[in-house]
Amino acid sequence: MNSATATIADWRIYPVNSLPVALQRQPDGVEVTWSDARVSLFHHLWLRDNCPCPACVYPVTREQMFEIVDAPDDLSALDAQLDGSGCLAVQWSDGHASLYHPGWLRAHAYDEQSRAEREQQASRPLLWRAEMNQQLAHFDYQEVMTRDDVLLQWLRALRDTGLTQIRNAPTANGSLDGLARRVAFIRESSFGVMFEVQSKVDADSNAYTAFNLPLHTDLPTRELQPGVQFLYCLRNDAEGGDSRFVDGFAVAEELRRLAPDSFDLLTRTPVEFRNKSARNDYRCKAPIIALNEDGSYREIRIANFLRGPFDAPTEVMPALYKAYRLFIQLTREPHLQLNRRLQAGEAWVFDNRRVLHARDAFDPASGERHFQGCYLDRDEWLSRLYVLERQA
Repeated sequence: MNSATATIADWRIYPVNSLPVALQRQPDGVEVTWSDARVSLFHHLWLRDNCPCPACVYPVTREQMFEIVDAPDDLSALDAQLDGSGCLAVQWSDGHASLYHPGWLRAHAYDEQSRAEREQQASRPLLWRAEMNQQLAHFDYQEVMTRDDVLLQWLRALRDTGLTQIRNAPTANGSLDGLARRVAFIRESSFGVMFEVQSKVDADSNAYTAFNLPLHTDLPTRELQPGVQFLYCLRNDAEGGDSRFVDGFAVAEELRRLAPDSFDLLTRTPVEFRNKSARNDYRCKAPIIALNEDGSYREIRIANFLRGPFDAPTEVMPALYKAYRLFIQLTREPHLQLNRRLQAGEAWVFDNRRVLHARDAFDPASGERHFQGCYLDRDEWLSRLYVLERQA
């Protein structure tokens, strides 16, 4: 077998930037020396678990069929060789044979240097402050709808900064549906697939009034907040109603710098958010600042108008209020805010689990203000991004 017949159990293409040049068999694995002098140990169980052959991975779906628990306890490599194309060929003690593409193998090497390299290359949120007023990423509606390269640029900007704008969009009802579905499936909520943001007499949310809406994330009352929110302007003739945005990750970072104890408290204290609608009753308890295992930011969850009473030990309550008040105060700092009025034919598209948004009060008697909105889950738009990157 050679690299021409080596299977990659993945949809991605893996370039060969460094070739294996030497092997050394170890009692529990195979040590590979690469052409750039890096050394990677691959344990026997890891290699057998990741065999890409058609008997272990169904070629149509690229999903695994082999389960590592079915490998013998004393599994070992009877032989390991490099072929002329740099593929690693392993003959196993249970009679199975595996062939590993060098590009795939290097991309998944788990030696300390390789893991650090992947960590360094991983995309990171670009924290922003008031400079976003000049640097806001905006994209033309028709180009997004017709060109995959522009769609990819837009989704990357959304991933990196969390806030983007679509311009020159049609203002007919239903236009948002096409834009959102250009990306992914729409997430339905108690407000419907699409929701109409207009002042209503029988409003079941402050969003459907003319009141000021303070900075918040949408649906913090749900176990999983929507990942992406679209706010699409069909008409905006009323006085007032300007938009404000804040990068919640940047606010959290500012809090970490100024008051690390307050930051820590907001990452580990669950706060209950409650829906107060007459027709629904949603509740969720979660920290205001959620971190990933590596300490990076996963989400911000906040909406003062949906927050229930704090429930914390007596001795913690004063510190919790101090931390919460400081977080809110930071969101109000001018140097952290973007302020912009949305015009008809423009849309805000933003990461709802990162970016806080607000609306100034407006006068419904002064003119019509009609926005439409919808949600996507993070998984869906990120999947679209990854597939576009594979095809680019």
